[in-house]
Amino acid sequence: MTEQKHLRAPSNGISTGASRQTLSAISVGTIVLAVIWVVFCGFVFWNTPPQNTNAVLIFIGAAILPAALLAVCAVMVEKSRLLQQDTQRLHTAVEALRHSFIEQNQSDGQASFEASISRKLTEIGEEQRKIQSLLNQLPTTQADGAAGQSSPASDANHQEETNDQTVLELGTPLESFKAPLSNADFIRALNFPETPDDRIGFAVMNRAMKDHLTAQMIRAAQDILTLLSQDGIYMDDLRPDMARPDVWRQFAKGERGRAIAALGGIQDRSSLALSNGRMKQDAVFRDTAHHFLRVFDTCFSKFEPTASDAEISAFSETRTARAFMLLGRVAGTFS
Repeated sequence: MTEQKHLRAPSNGISTGASRQTLSAISVGTIVLAVIWVVFCGFVFWNTPPQNTNAVLIFIGAAILPAALLAVCAVMVEKSRLLQQDTQRLHTAVEALRHSFIEQNQSDGQASFEASISRKLTEIGEEQRKIQSLLNQLPTTQADGAAGQSSPASDANHQEETNDQTVLELGTPLESFKAPLSNADFIRALNFPETPDDRIGFAVMNRAMKDHLTAQMIRAAQDILTLLSQDGIYMDDLRPDMARPDVWRQFAKGERGRAIAALGGIQDRSSLALSNGRMKQDAVFRDTAHHFLRVFDTCFSKFEPTASDAEISAFSETRTARAFMLLGRVAGTFS
């Protein structure tokens, strides 16, 4: 019904406008010429009347035919002008209707797109908050479980044994003989568990937290990701331009500035602007970010010598690496 009303409105407007149009200058001039010709013929007929009937008929034809042709021309010119005006009005009405239809579709599509994006961001935020909560509870849960399984007396005995056995006869810490964390587990731990039900991810996190440097990296990344999430910045939403493994190796060897600019592959202007503003105005965020960047530098420098190009590429796609790309650009590491 709405479309039919829109379609009927232009035709009504056109017919009303056409009926109100005055004659054009060409039409008026043509009519005036016809009248002048008829008057002139009448004046000639009055002064020199024809002598017979045939002459009268010829004279009348000579007077009326040119005037009739001029009148027909005047009508055709006027009809053509009115038709052109009606066509222009119809074109304007169709264009207005088309623009209105396009704008309505765009507004509906934009509203639907924004609603889907909002739902997606909400879901990601909920998942990240659940993971964050579980990560916060992980060390506490381990400590509580150990405390619940031992009595105070056994704890004292265990502490004495630990103090006696922590350092071997030659002064080597016992933890040096533990199996090192594999590169695959290191990469998986820095990407954090995918969901609260990701048992494999949490098992890897548990193993990674036993490595001192990796545990520092995880805590630093966890802290900065939590602060970034307060501004609605989630690593899963970022789609950085990935750098080649040799550029990462240059960074591990101490290269800074434009030589490793490819590592700053985050192009999301909103995330960069929010992070830059937070870095300048929030002292807690700034200290946490710089601590994260320092620990990342140390941790990656230790990881790089034993990592293959494929492992470095996998590492660059972790949430922790994306946070480094974002904060490295804000802090000027790549400039």
